[in-house]
Amino acid sequence: MRRLLALPAIALCWAVLGPTHVTDVPAPLPIHSGRWPDGRALEIVGDLAAARTVVVLVPGVDTTAANFDTGLGGVQRRAPAWQARQLAAAIGRPDVVVIAWLGYEPPEGVRLAAVREDRAAAGALALRAFVARLPGDRIVLVGHSYGSTVVGLAAPRLDRRVTDLVALGSPGMGADRAADLHTTARVWAGSAASDWTRRLPGLRILGAGHGTHPADPAFGALALPVDGVEGHDGYFVTGTPTLGALAGLARGES
Repeated sequence: MRRLLALPAIALCWAVLGPTHVTDVPAPLPIHSGRWPDGRALEIVGDLAAARTVVVLVPGVDTTAANFDTGLGGVQRRAPAWQARQLAAAIGRPDVVVIAWLGYEPPEGVRLAAVREDRAAAGALALRAFVARLPGDRIVLVGHSYGSTVVGLAAPRLDRRVTDLVALGSPGMGADRAADLHTTARVWAGSAASDWTRRLPGLRILGAGHGTHPADPAFGALALPVDGVEGHDGYFVTGTPTLGALAGLARGES
């Protein structure tokens, strides 16, 4: 009887700590702005045909096609489409295009799916395929929150045009060190002092957790300025040093 009672506990531990499983990888998104019934969305800011550099923003937990333009809870700074427009305006160059990419299914809330990397692993495969189809000479990937986990897992075997990977408000990129991402791209990170992800443990045990916080000096990423950024969603607000640094990076000034 005791063995039977122990089975649910064993099953629960395996669900949390078992190996990561790649869920179904979505079919490739068409490369044009749109919102799709399956919850995916894309916003292209600029003329993709004229792009020399393409910046791709990858959002995190609770992002859906329904709140892609308005932001979770109606908070505009949380909206990926708004973030893309903010960055494009700060860059101010017609040969740099910014894309907000929701080509995967993020976890709903900070629950088991957010602690594990199954959704991120599927997203990483979809992101690699999307990036390979982009025009331009140079590509920069910017992951916010769980989106940075997607970027981290996608890092190995990315298109060689990817020069920079950026993690903002990251719970982890699925690695303990930047070197473990196995990429020739530069790795950047920024996390505001008031960002709640700083309170998450920087661990990765089997399928749970996402590794060392990229903003931790021990990770080895290049630091982005975050002074004055408020909370988890303030990185694209006008006037913040993070937005300015991202714009400079996109223009090739860093």
